[in-house]
Amino acid sequence: MAGERALLVGAGISAVGTGMYVPFSLVFFHHVTGLSFALVGLVMTVTGLAGLAALPLAGAAVDRFGAKPVVLALYGVRALGFALYPFAGSLPAFAAVALVTALADRSFPVVQQSLIGEVARGADRDRLQASLRALQNAGMGAGALVVSGVLALWGTAAFTYTVWGNALAFALAGLLVRRVRAVHDAPRAGAGRPAAGYRMVLHDRPFLALTAANFLTALGYAALSVLFPLYIATWLHGPDSLTGAAFTLNTALCAGIGVLVAGRVRRSGARRTRSAALGALLFAGAFAGQIVLGTVRPGQTATLVALMVIVVVYTLGELVHSPSGGALSVSAAPEAVRGRYLATYQVSYSLATALAPSLFTALLAVDGRLPWAVLAVAAAGAALALVRLERRLPAEAVYPQPSVVAAASAPRTPAPMPAPAPAPAV
Repeated sequence: MAGERALLVGAGISAVGTGMYVPFSLVFFHHVTGLSFALVGLVMTVTGLAGLAALPLAGAAVDRFGAKPVVLALYGVRALGFALYPFAGSLPAFAAVALVTALADRSFPVVQQSLIGEVARGADRDRLQASLRALQNAGMGAGALVVSGVLALWGTAAFTYTVWGNALAFALAGLLVRRVRAVHDAPRAGAGRPAAGYRMVLHDRPFLALTAANFLTALGYAALSVLFPLYIATWLHGPDSLTGAAFTLNTALCAGIGVLVAGRVRRSGARRTRSAALGALLFAGAFAGQIVLGTVRPGQTATLVALMVIVVVYTLGELVHSPSGGALSVSAAPEAVRGRYLATYQVSYSLATALAPSLFTALLAVDGRLPWAVLAVAAAGAALALVRLERRLPAEAVYPQPSVVAAASAPRTPAPMPAPAPAPAV
C-alpha cells in the first residue's frame, strides 16, 4: 500500500521521541523548565485532563479534512511544543506550552487509528495495527535507553538536548507521513448521507457497547504501569528491580514477537471479536495468576519466576487483543464519520487511564489481591461482551477480508472466450 512503510517508520521515530521523556516525565520537565516538581505535576495533571476535551474536535476534524492532514498538524504541534519547552521557564509559559502539547498528544491516537482505516483494508488493517504496536514498543524502549545513556554521560543538563531530540523526532515523523496515500472505499449503491455529527455515534448502540467492553479491557492495559509497581512494593514486598524486569520483558516481547503473534491470529481466519475476546481471557488468566501469587507469596526467586510467567501471559493477551480490537473498532466505524466514531472509542482508553490510579490504590488498600480480582472479572466480562456483539456489528468488521496484496496475487480463473458472432445472412 502506498506509503505504508513511511507510516511505520514515522511511527517508530516518533515513539523514540516519546520514550525519551515518558518514563522520566516529572524529572524531565523539572530540569527542562526549572520549575518545582509540585508545579510540574499539577500542570501535567490539569493539561492532561483538558486534553480529553480535544478528542471530539479531533474526530470532527478527521471527518472534515481527512486523517493525513490532521496527523501532519499534530506532529507539527508536538514538534513545536517540545522545541519551546526549554524557553518555558515561567509557570504561565510552561502551562501554555504543556496545554497545547497535551491537546495534540491526547488527540493523536484517534487520528492515527483513522489514518490506518484510510490506508489499509481487510486483514491488512490487523497486520498494520500489529506492526505499529511492535515498532512503537521498540521505539519507546530505544528512546528510554538513549536518554538513560545521555544522562549517564552528561548528567541532568542533557535533558535540554533530549527535548530538542524529541522535537526533531516528531518533525521527521511528520515528513515521512507526507508520503502516505489514502485509499477510499467505493460508495455503496443507495448509501445516503449519514446523520450529522456525533448523533450518529450516540444512536449506534452496538458500537457504544463495543466501546464499553473495551473500557473493561483498557483497565487491564493500565495495570502494568500503575498496579504492578504498587503491588510488588506493598503486597509482595519485592525489590524495585522486579518492576523493571516486568517492564523490560513486556517491551521485549511486544517488539520481538508482536508481529508474529498477530500474523498467526490473522492466518487462522478467526473472527476479530473472537481473537479480541481471547486476548481479554489471557488478561483474566494473568490477573488470576497474580491473585494466586499474592496468596502464596513464596520466596524472592520463586516470586520472580512466577511474576515473569504472569507477564508473559499478560503480554500475549496484549498482543492478541490489540491488533484485533483496534481493527474491529476501525472497521465498525462508517467511513464518512470514522473520526467521530474513533474519538468516542478512544474515550474508553482515556477514561480507564484517568480512573486507574485512584481505583487501584483504593482497592489495594483493602487487600492486595482485590484489584486483580476486579480486573479478572472485568476482562472476562469484556470477552463475553465481544462474543455477544458479533451478530450486531457489521460483518466486514467481524470477519477480516483477505489483504489487498493477497487478493491481487491470487490466481484468477480465465474468463471464457466469447462465442463467435453468427455469419451474416446472405
